[in-house]
Amino acid sequence: MRKLIAEFIGTGWLVLGGCGSAVLAAAYPDLGIGFLGVALAFGLTVVTMAYSIGHISGCHLNPAVTVGLWVGGRFPKHDVIFYIIAQVLGGIAGSSILYIIASGHSGFDLTNGFASNGYGDHSPGHYSLLSAFITEVMMTFMFLFIILGVTHKLSSPQMAGLTIGLSLTLIHLISIPITNTSVNPARSTGPALFVGDWAISQLWMFWLAPLIGAIFAGLIYRWLCPTDEYRQIS
Repeated sequence: MRKLIAEFIGTGWLVLGGCGSAVLAAAYPDLGIGFLGVALAFGLTVVTMAYSIGHISGCHLNPAVTVGLWVGGRFPKHDVIFYIIAQVLGGIAGSSILYIIASGHSGFDLTNGFASNGYGDHSPGHYSLLSAFITEVMMTFMFLFIILGVTHKLSSPQMAGLTIGLSLTLIHLISIPITNTSVNPARSTGPALFVGDWAISQLWMFWLAPLIGAIFAGLIYRWLCPTDEYRQIS
């Protein structure tokens, strides 16, 4: 239960910090933080949680991370569904807090997207479904590949949180214009529930693509190190 509560809080912080920066500060009058600021905010949420709850739950904060670590031999199968439930609930909680804060502004409007992920007409750069799908698969693949590498027993665990956070920042710098960057089904689900309509109808892609990318990363990294003893990180 302590691990699940840690995942709930951590995922809530990721959504509140990352999506909150997009909704509240990205285009703030006179001095908005823009894509670079939003990308950095998502990375910082992971860094801060990695060193806060990494020793409790492993700091997954993401169903794709949990699945990828399980496929890669780093996480027990019987805990996967419970972690995913905690993460999704945390994402919804973070979105709820963000909604309460954002709706206090007279100009707030959910039709602006509420930092939801999308493709086609709802992609920031109007990228197609195919472009969005490939982007989410590849970005999640690299995210999990990096996570599996830096948390390996032969790596430097004290640097893992920083490396993972910086990798998420880089991923956002690449893919915000394409999908608003998901690589995390829990992060996508929270805002989509508030926006409804198109965000719900496109949500399937932001579950399917990250999970595919995570599974491939787990399989390939495990193949790269077939004789190594994997370290249980959670």
